[in-house]
Amino acid sequence: MYQYTDFDRQFIRARAAQYRDQLERNLAGQLSDDLFRPLRLQNGWYVQRHAPMARVAVPYGELSSRQLRALARVAREFDLQDAGTPAERGGFGHFTTRHNCQFNWIPLDRSADVMELLAEADLHGVQTSGNCIRNVTTDALAGIAPDEDVDPRPYCELLRQWSTLHPEFAFLPRKFKVAVTGARDDRAVIAWHDVGLQLLRNEQGEVGFKVLVGGGMGRTPVIATEVAGFVPWQRILVFIEAVVRVYNLHGRRDNLYKARIKILVKALGEQFIREVHAEYESLLADGAIELPQAELDRVAAHFVAPVSAAAEAAPAVEADAPRAYTRWLERNVQPHRLAGYRAVTLSLKRAGLAPGDVTADQMDRAAELAERFSHGEIRVTHDQNLLLPWVAETELRALWLAAREDGFATPNIGLLTDMIACPGGDLCALANARSIPVAAAIRERFEDLELLEDIGDLDLHISGCMNSCGHHHTGHIGILGVDKDGSEWYQVTVAGSDGSLASGPAAPGKVIGPAFSADEVPDVVEALVALYRRDRHDGERFVDTVRRVGTAPLRAAADAVRRTTATAEA
Repeated sequence: MYQYTDFDRQFIRARAAQYRDQLERNLAGQLSDDLFRPLRLQNGWYVQRHAPMARVAVPYGELSSRQLRALARVAREFDLQDAGTPAERGGFGHFTTRHNCQFNWIPLDRSADVMELLAEADLHGVQTSGNCIRNVTTDALAGIAPDEDVDPRPYCELLRQWSTLHPEFAFLPRKFKVAVTGARDDRAVIAWHDVGLQLLRNEQGEVGFKVLVGGGMGRTPVIATEVAGFVPWQRILVFIEAVVRVYNLHGRRDNLYKARIKILVKALGEQFIREVHAEYESLLADGAIELPQAELDRVAAHFVAPVSAAAEAAPAVEADAPRAYTRWLERNVQPHRLAGYRAVTLSLKRAGLAPGDVTADQMDRAAELAERFSHGEIRVTHDQNLLLPWVAETELRALWLAAREDGFATPNIGLLTDMIACPGGDLCALANARSIPVAAAIRERFEDLELLEDIGDLDLHISGCMNSCGHHHTGHIGILGVDKDGSEWYQVTVAGSDGSLASGPAAPGKVIGPAFSADEVPDVVEALVALYRRDRHDGERFVDTVRRVGTAPLRAAADAVRRTTATAEA
């Protein structure tokens, strides 16, 4: 893991002190709310439906056990209400699809205390909001995946350092998100980002990047366009600077809904690509600084594996091993580039909490598991789970027992109940509808593990509004909350893809009919699954069947639910 330098720590602590001064002046009436708003947003402080929300960056998804304990302390000491539903009582963190941890119930007058606590653990919320380059994300298996050609983490760290408080890009037309992968299977969802970077090697074995630009979800889902097939790694910051300069120059500032770079790329087409390359060549001609090998080596030295060699292989699983254990091995344990090791997912998808939520006590227990089984390192996954990257095969049985005791061993990774969901209308001021109750109702409908295993791999994603924080566009089944005359309704899509090998080329899901009421959504999901189980071919996944049969049968199945509801109400 990257370790903060003295400069890094001084910077974060100075930022916390600066924010405290700004907050105190605001609370004293010396700094208006309008002037204070962009200052708090630049540090990750929103004001949501009921209370302020803090967004903490987890750069490229890596956390130490010490940092996870700091997040637990924030949840325990600052994010707490006295009454209400579980979502309203607080005392938990929410891990997002973009390697952030959010807290929803911290009083604004205590926000400076939180920033100082975070700074002590080398954490912050700088640029987790605002029209700037946001937290850089990657694959949760970065550095350990067997299919990885180049470890993306050193490059992510260089991007983080370059983009943090970059003076030219502090006030872009809109927010700007970057994702990087070094694996052959895109688990970082790069085609759905403003800039997506694919690390690769050319025929000479030199490392470079394929650059995609202009991806994004929201009300206008767009798949990113390839802008460069191979940019040498030494020049990648120069090339991204060219991309962002062209966006900064031409991006719409008069229309919030048309301000993202995806709209510009779509509007300009080849002209955008030409202008980026012209700006890139101009920067190089003007003496733009390329990354030196020494700087890459300095940063890469932080990402040396905590184990020096392959470990002893685990003995074969006993024939009489508990079925719960073998299910967990099949679903929650992933291959590793080092023999004798595995990556293990701690599922945050279980009854009683929303997807991605984890209580203060659970964060402490996850930190203990990281220390005991993973050399003190834990990661945040795109699917809103936690992952231990350095587990010896010989420790798997002991880890399973401990994870089960702590509530992290649900064997559902990749299955329907391993759903992605945003906080929705229970907490978010932007949401049109609630996500958490719908997610809970679907989970309750599909509690049976035998049924889930028979259904197999199925990505179900839920967003409470068009901002797509739940990535509904990429779901094999996507659910979007919409407002109809002041009431909550839900639009259903099918056959979306995040761009991974399992889901196929990145694509937005297709809508199947008018919106449904909240009570109808679990019935609709059940009807779609039943159609798949009836019509699938041998070995065919849900998304494959949907693409083969088309949307008409699924639309008919969903419409049957609506007719049944109407008849019952009549």
